[in-house]
Amino acid sequence: MKTFGQFVVDCLTDYGVEYVFGIPGVHTIELYRGLTGSGIRHVTPRHEQGAGFMADGYARVSGKPGVCFIITGPGLTNIATAMGQAYGDSIPMLVISTVNSAGALGSGEGHLHELPDQRQLMRQVTAFSHTIHHPQEFETVLARAFAIFESSRPRPIHIEIPVEMLGREVDFVRSSHRRVFTAPPTAHDKEINEAAQFLNNSQRPLLIAGGGATGAAREIEDLASRLRAPVLMTINGRGILAAGHPLGLSISAASPAALDLMERADAILAVGTELGPTDFDETLTTRRHLGEKLVRIDIDPEQLVRSLRPAIRLVGDSKATIEALSPAVRPREAEGWGQTAASSARHALESKLTAAQRVQITMLETLRDTLPGVVIVGDSNQPVYAGCMGFEATAPKTFFNSATGYGTLGYGLPAALGAKIAAPELPVVALMGDGGLQFTLAELGSVTEYGAPLILVLWNNNGYHEIERAMVRAGIDLLGVRIFTPDFKSIATAFDWRHETASDVTELSKIVKSAAATRSRIVVELDEAAFCIGEASE
Repeated sequence: MKTFGQFVVDCLTDYGVEYVFGIPGVHTIELYRGLTGSGIRHVTPRHEQGAGFMADGYARVSGKPGVCFIITGPGLTNIATAMGQAYGDSIPMLVISTVNSAGALGSGEGHLHELPDQRQLMRQVTAFSHTIHHPQEFETVLARAFAIFESSRPRPIHIEIPVEMLGREVDFVRSSHRRVFTAPPTAHDKEINEAAQFLNNSQRPLLIAGGGATGAAREIEDLASRLRAPVLMTINGRGILAAGHPLGLSISAASPAALDLMERADAILAVGTELGPTDFDETLTTRRHLGEKLVRIDIDPEQLVRSLRPAIRLVGDSKATIEALSPAVRPREAEGWGQTAASSARHALESKLTAAQRVQITMLETLRDTLPGVVIVGDSNQPVYAGCMGFEATAPKTFFNSATGYGTLGYGLPAALGAKIAAPELPVVALMGDGGLQFTLAELGSVTEYGAPLILVLWNNNGYHEIERAMVRAGIDLLGVRIFTPDFKSIATAFDWRHETASDVTELSKIVKSAAATRSRIVVELDEAAFCIGEASE
């Protein structure tokens, strides 16, 4: 016989779980009894928020749900922020937590880690939250979770288990079916034929590809080539068409250039995107006329009635639906407007960039070109904002950040470790600002403990400079934005990382190339003033 905690780990193994992120606590130690010898590797962050960010980065790069073991009460409140980011960006995450046992749950008597109603909190950041009342429920609930991960809009899922149940011996026979596989849906033939006819009749088609389309990169490129249509990629969709592709458009969807392109197009196919305000201009929903020429593909039927309401709705998985759609779309022999429109929009965007933004995008391009296959994981900071404006990624899931959606700080470093765990063969760069890094600075220790070679590029402007600018523009006295800046070299050394400084892209390229070759953990610090003066001036 096994304990229920061991049974939980056995079930996770059946679903192919290879890593668990978490900090052991007295309420979760029975789960750790099951980890020994299971083949699942445990990664220990320094804070549960870090566990969630690691699971997020792992999920984005691997395509598998990131799994976390979290204690009752403070463990869940700590990870809730990371779950909010994953919820906003549709990232699969499985959070298994404990909860106080019957009699203590919601008693108000002051039991350890007591939270009156954990699920009420979790409902705000999950597809669903479920309390296990009997061990035999777990297999069914886990199957529900993976059904959502595989065939619905992927979002965090929370399963909580009473503390006393984990150590209980189980005496029932496990299901003979084990893992349940669920295929994602494809849109109906009727809607696919309508969409194909709509596109075939157009003269100026435009594709918009979001984070929900990253698994359909080849299919989108093929469809764009058939239509000779430009492809506008949202921030989470960057790399669906590789850097340099003549039809690729890696510019801010909120820019005048992008909005002008949408106005000029006579048919728009939007795939796997919310068309949300952190990617698109706040005024997008007021441009109701755009809906008249819009076809939307989304796995979430509710999303198809939010933001712009399309002329044609296709509910289905991006890859499967485009695979069905493409054969019905007539290939075009004439070049059409695609390359010209994409080139014109790129130049229009570039003409509006500030000198600092040009420097920051050049810095990102230097990382991309120096480190083949690099995954750049960003926080909310100025170089990331510039990258969101106009950085071209080489492949899907190689440039992502927390600047959209929920918009957290401290994401970059722990999410980069998760990405590195998912793809150990690729170079991974965490791009952090000095303010954001201080949110999760201790995760330097997690990277060291795991033994991962990682490059942290630190953009140091001695405070929350973007907020400072906003306060200046608003005529507000500066308070709380010029924060104490620690000696990052000493901190890096204390965590067993190397530390270097770079004043221009040539130095940056040399340092990161050496770090990648030697598989080093390194903090490369860029002083904003020195770096911008070295490359350009405002």
